[in-house]
Amino acid sequence: MLCFKVMPYMALAAFSVVTVACSQNKKPQSAKENASADKALVGISDIKFSGDTSTAGMVKIPGGEFMMGGDNAQADPDEYPKHLVILDGFYMDEHEVTNAQFAEFVNATGYVTTAERKPDWEELKKQLPPNTPKPDESQLVAASLVFTPPNHPVDLNDYRQWWSWVPGADWKHPEGPKSNLTGKENYPVVHISWDDAMAYCKWAGKRLPTEAEWEYAARGGQTNKVYPWGNEGIGVGDSKANSWDGNFPYENTEKDGFKGLAPVKQYKPNGYGLYDMGGNVWEWCADWYRNDYYAEVAKPMGVKNPKGPADSYDPDEPYTPKKVTRGGSYLCNDSYCSGYRVARRMKSSSDSGLSNTGFRCVR
Repeated sequence: MLCFKVMPYMALAAFSVVTVACSQNKKPQSAKENASADKALVGISDIKFSGDTSTAGMVKIPGGEFMMGGDNAQADPDEYPKHLVILDGFYMDEHEVTNAQFAEFVNATGYVTTAERKPDWEELKKQLPPNTPKPDESQLVAASLVFTPPNHPVDLNDYRQWWSWVPGADWKHPEGPKSNLTGKENYPVVHISWDDAMAYCKWAGKRLPTEAEWEYAARGGQTNKVYPWGNEGIGVGDSKANSWDGNFPYENTEKDGFKGLAPVKQYKPNGYGLYDMGGNVWEWCADWYRNDYYAEVAKPMGVKNPKGPADSYDPDEPYTPKKVTRGGSYLCNDSYCSGYRVARRMKSSSDSGLSNTGFRCVR
């Protein structure tokens, strides 16, 4: 089973009833008001480098080589063939970007995230099959997907049983408009799109890791191990990551100490000193996603510093260009999603954001 990732319009269509119900009390904006508001939004092109060249809070990852790809029977077809990769050294954030760090960026730049913006139909329809009808204007509102667990067993093939499209949900209001970040300054920032992560990187003078860099760093110097901590199952022994304990999605025993997101650095780091490379939140990588990319780059002599494919293709949604995410989240467990495996690949459109998606940077 795949952990759910979805582009905004697909989510919007699936949750149209929720969106309409939540929007009934909102005063409609005129086209002139919307145009004025959109013009005032600060985007990535407006971001300037902060000037900070420090590597404080980062870990030096030594250059080297490794076999990239699936390590056990849980591996999906897009994790093969396992292939040799050679990388130069780099620095990586020791933990996911936190709410406090992202707030500093927003306060310095005035940046407005994807989830805080009214969806642009002209852009969204480019990712959809031809002649897809435009949704009602009442559904085209600033919103994001929020995990809302049921209290009973559900069909795991129907993600609508545990996700809600919530107007007003964004990085500052992770559970909806009535929520806030009080006491969560050290939690990973969520509801972050790939575009948002790129904007932060531009300001910080950093970049997103390539998919190869992310997997190499997650392995922590170990060879052909399944998880950042080794081969021991996630439910065996001491808690190793923030994941779903119990029956997904309706019963979480909180064995690992947390029901939802956890503050960063709650579990032992991997061999390179990196925290939360498995669980907590999915993390954006720089690469486009292609299901057949590994077959393209697998060479006997290896591939050096791969940057990913030149374009994207996902046979499940061929019209939607997607970027790679890695690491799993607090919603992953072996009965539904083993996203904390170091080789596990996921993908999403660059404008997607959910309550279990964040990022970390490299330099």
